[in-house]
Amino acid sequence: MASHYNSFVVSYIFLSLLTFQVSICLSQIQIYSNETTMAASASAKPLFACNFEVFGRVQGVFFRKHTERQANSLGVRGWCMNTREGTVKGQLEAPLPQLNEMKHWLETKGSPSSSIEKATFTAAKEIPEYTFSGFSIKR
Repeated sequence: MASHYNSFVVSYIFLSLLTFQVSICLSQIQIYSNETTMAASASAKPLFACNFEVFGRVQGVFFRKHTERQANSLGVRGWCMNTREGTVKGQLEAPLPQLNEMKHWLETKGSPSSSIEKATFTAAKEIPEYTFSGFSIKR
């Protein structure tokens, strides 16, 4: 009877230790999960998109090429193209600070040989995810 009792005690102690180990592992998983979620939400900035059109001397002056270069340097995605009316139009997607910086660049700088009369933008709208993989020039 004593050996039966000893087996029971050993089994009970073993199961208690095993349960304790499992609860520690689950706690560590929960902590890691919370840290990962917080890090992901802190780094995931809301994305915004808008359309633009730039007027002035913006064709034949490498405006699109400079626009692509500036967008890539800021991490802005989208596209631009020449229009038949002599303007350059396109779409932009980025977190709001980068989007605003790109809009300012389109309004005030452009390519070195361009002469910008005005730039128009649609209202920036929040989007759930990027629809473009980078910035491109449409022809």
